[in-house]
Amino acid sequence: MGFFSFFKKNTPEEKREVLDNGLSKTKDSVFDKLSRAIVGKSKVDDEVLDNLEEALVTSDVGVDTTLRIIERIQSRVARDKYVNTSELDHILREEIIDLLAENDNSDFADIEFDSSENPYVIMVVGVNGVGKTTTIGKLAYQFKQAGKKVYLGAADTFRAAAVEQLDIWGERVGVPVIKQKMGADPASVAFDTLSSAKANHADIVIIDTAGRLHNKINLMNELTKIRNVMQKVVPDSPHEVLLVLDGSTGQNAYEQAKQFTKATQINALAITKLDGTAKGGVVIGISDQFKIPVKYIGLGEKMEDLQLFDKKAFVESLLRKK
Repeated sequence: MGFFSFFKKNTPEEKREVLDNGLSKTKDSVFDKLSRAIVGKSKVDDEVLDNLEEALVTSDVGVDTTLRIIERIQSRVARDKYVNTSELDHILREEIIDLLAENDNSDFADIEFDSSENPYVIMVVGVNGVGKTTTIGKLAYQFKQAGKKVYLGAADTFRAAAVEQLDIWGERVGVPVIKQKMGADPASVAFDTLSSAKANHADIVIIDTAGRLHNKINLMNELTKIRNVMQKVVPDSPHEVLLVLDGSTGQNAYEQAKQFTKATQINALAITKLDGTAKGGVVIGISDQFKIPVKYIGLGEKMEDLQLFDKKAFVESLLRKK
């Protein structure tokens, strides 16, 4: 396996600041709800836990995940007999971090990829409007900053805007974009991209795909065809299938994740647009519910605002008093 530092330019303090700023709306909302959950109470009792349950559900953590968190806190209260409400945010933080660690131990301090795979291929999927192309552009920038040779493939041939957007990102970042005319076969674009990338000794290829969910069978067939064609050039590709979800849609992001995981194999998630929403709790729920690691989170407009997802840092930021 080869490793490279994804955030060479950012110090831990800068990363924390980006995370705190990006989650500020969610933090405000969560703390407001937690404050109301314990108002007039000194001890964590059933009423406080009921209020806490409502606070988590309305913060888009999701019902199943919320119930698991509440059960853990109930066990702790039963064990410790008396738990002061002033300790609740600390206990909540610990229990959420432990819950997420039980499900999935992957924390991404660095990107890991097999340097013998030449190139390493990432296929990006997701519905239109979730920030798919922007995520690809920011990833390309981060990889290039880390000294990698990157190629982009415009296999979303159904929307002229998608190809144009990817082209703009390619120029901005300074990486080649392989494309064909509108309506071309997406698998053909993927084949051309991998062939060109391999001939030019690229390290990483990122393939954009059409964001359609209304016909799951067509989507499934299209993604399978792209996968099969790419394997003729690079066996075992794609090495990563990254599903991009818009965090600001809350519960809708869960639904999209369900649909896409039925349509194709997904092995990484990116959750975007967390800076403009109070629904950041969705990251906790999705991380818990799907046995697929959340790998990236989008926290703002700047190139560096796409961060590797660190469960502990995320939960601590979310529940850290300002």
